[in-house]
Amino acid sequence: MYEKDPKSTASRRSVTIPETILPEIKIHLDEFTGKEPDALLFLGPRGGAIRRNNFNRIWKRALRKAGTKDVHFHDLRHTGNTLAASTGASLRELMARMGHSSTRAALIYQHATAERDKEIAAAVSAKIQAARKPVGAPKPVRKTAKNRVKKPASERSDRD
Repeated sequence: MYEKDPKSTASRRSVTIPETILPEIKIHLDEFTGKEPDALLFLGPRGGAIRRNNFNRIWKRALRKAGTKDVHFHDLRHTGNTLAASTGASLRELMARMGHSSTRAALIYQHATAERDKEIAAAVSAKIQAARKPVGAPKPVRKTAKNRVKKPASERSDRD
């Protein structure tokens, strides 16, 4: 890998990291990076920048060790944005996290999931249930000539 300027001004940003993964990040920083503020996050076998062919070899070894395969490093970006979208983040918020300057680019990284589809269906179901009248509730009676009961003359008012 090599250093270069970001593709757009939106790419240069600060992103809040989920608190639950901070311990793993701290371990990585302590064990595998230098102490300088501008130190590289991932180092090659000799302590320099990782080259693409070295990274692929290291990545594939890590996948085997984790018991998985067919995951590209860039897939982590898609996964992170799909998880962020599932929290209800707006498109603008997702664009800011991902460093996208266009909605088209942001939408490429969003994926529908079966789990989220079930959550949406459950939320729609809850809205329907809330709007429904309870089953067995008496139906309002429409006043028609057939069901109108005539009151005795002594009980009638001028409006009857």
